[in-house]
Amino acid sequence: MATHYIKKAEAAIEDNDRVIRDRVEAMIADIRSNGEAAVTRYAKDLDGWSGGFVLSDDKKAQLIADVSERDKDDIRFAHDQVRRFAEAQRASLTDFEIETEPGVRLGQRVVPMNCAGCYVPGGRYAHIASAIMSVSTAKVAGVSTLVASSPPRGDAIAPAVAFAMDLAGADVILEMGGVQAIASMTFGLFGCPPADILVGPGNAYVAEAKRLLFGEVGIDVFAGPTESAIIADETADPMTVAVDVVSQAEHGPNSPVWLFTTSRDLAETVARILPKVADDMPNADVVHAAWRDYGEIVLCDSREEVCRVSDRYASEHLQVIAADLPWWRENLTNYGSLFVGEGSTVTHGDKCSGTNHILPTRKAARYTGGLNVQKFLKVLTYQELDEAASRTFSAAASRISRAEGMEGHARACDWRLRKYFAGENWDFEVYDQKRYD
Repeated sequence: MATHYIKKAEAAIEDNDRVIRDRVEAMIADIRSNGEAAVTRYAKDLDGWSGGFVLSDDKKAQLIADVSERDKDDIRFAHDQVRRFAEAQRASLTDFEIETEPGVRLGQRVVPMNCAGCYVPGGRYAHIASAIMSVSTAKVAGVSTLVASSPPRGDAIAPAVAFAMDLAGADVILEMGGVQAIASMTFGLFGCPPADILVGPGNAYVAEAKRLLFGEVGIDVFAGPTESAIIADETADPMTVAVDVVSQAEHGPNSPVWLFTTSRDLAETVARILPKVADDMPNADVVHAAWRDYGEIVLCDSREEVCRVSDRYASEHLQVIAADLPWWRENLTNYGSLFVGEGSTVTHGDKCSGTNHILPTRKAARYTGGLNVQKFLKVLTYQELDEAASRTFSAAASRISRAEGMEGHARACDWRLRKYFAGENWDFEVYDQKRYD
């Protein structure tokens, strides 16, 4: 099997550089030590913000009043789709109890976290859909307190973002962005409880803050620049492919976009027309930069090889515009979210189809999916053994413990054997209770 690059990226995808990491480490340490005073200082220096941070009910109502009814209807529509899909996810994970042996009951409880911090970007674009994806999914999971944060644009966060956060069920809305928002939600500043998990996309500083705080708090995914790949064969329309590549390249100048194909004609046509499609974009400079530096077209000699290449890239978004769509669904394994057929474009998933758009990047799709209801849930297990069952299980556990060299573990089981079955002969000596009375 062989592959050939019709177009290869000019720049390598790099991890966050040391300058960003050092800066974020210093900011987190400062906020950890100095709390709200440090956050206030960063907000003023970085965002020119000197107002309060917790969005008041009155200001929220004013912002929501500025959103047109048409926009509200569209946001409600998107919210309904995301909520319904999340509800189906929640229903797929249930409590249960089984009896594995007589007298042995094992079970699991599915318990939501207490507090989620949902970050909604607000730099180049007002990410309305991100508010829905994070807050509503946590709400369906049953999280007790939802704190949502987004950077202000001028004298407030974007009105449509405020409406989406409120509709999705945010209990507290912070007009705050960047590292200071991530740290505030983690440490429980400004009257909020400390978050158990942080979710939502963001720039390199936000991503690095989440990475550094992981362990102290849970996170959804390790996120980098948005990635999109398209698998296409000779049946695909080159114009559709070019339009969809361009649509994803506008995420940013460092957003990789890839085409994997078995058709040389398609590959060469897309390579020829894509720059012209990009020229017609209002943000053509961003699209051209992403395509020039990170765009690739990979020609493969079979669909099996396309699958191997695609799984190696493990892209965040993966479209398939090809014949025999069920075959592709069955054979592709590494992707954040899959968009099957020409009728499906990544924009649908990004905005309103119902699946979550907070997805793994930088090959993390090899081992994890994207944000979903289960990210906000803990699967807690329990067990209960009656005295009769304890005979068999204590004997086995005691022997295993001694084979491992863990005498204390063994004696915990030995004690139960002696206590419950005192009339039997056991080949051990352990704990004479009279010595401790």
